[in-house]
Amino acid sequence: MCATEQAAREAVRRIGIILERLGLRLHPGKTRIVCLREGREGFDFLGWHHHMVRSWRQPRRFYLMRWPSAAAMRSIRVRIRDATDRRFVGKSLADRVGVLNRLLHGWSGYFAAGNPSRALTSLDSYVHLRLAIFASNKHGQPGRGWAGRHNGAWLARLGVFRLSGRTRWVTAHASR
Repeated sequence: MCATEQAAREAVRRIGIILERLGLRLHPGKTRIVCLREGREGFDFLGWHHHMVRSWRQPRRFYLMRWPSAAAMRSIRVRIRDATDRRFVGKSLADRVGVLNRLLHGWSGYFAAGNPSRALTSLDSYVHLRLAIFASNKHGQPGRGWAGRHNGAWLARLGVFRLSGRTRWVTAHASR
């Protein structure tokens, strides 16, 4: 992190020299300089999207927050969709819930730290939708009338691993 764009460009140049000595190089498509000041831009790194966000209590202050990147969210949604695909209608619902629970538990282990509350709540809704559609197809009740049959209590009885409420608040600095 640098105070000016010129200082950032110099830092990139120096890092390039150091990496060159090690036989490595910066990937030009993945390396860029962003202005985090006042939330103008953000960047994705290791599956996280980092962005400066205005404080709602103190409008002049900004905080660096992180949440799962769009690519990470697409990836987990594809995996949830695959786990509840029609080709598994012959399998038991408990089997599919077990597969989903392992998937969701592992994913939340990495993405629960930071500020992922909205993303986790969104994924909970998506899991509910996919399981309800799966159960409707399994029992020959196709269509979108699943909301009355498969409510939140039904989901809780199945024992589905819930993502919302799993956020771990961590500090941005080293502990003493």
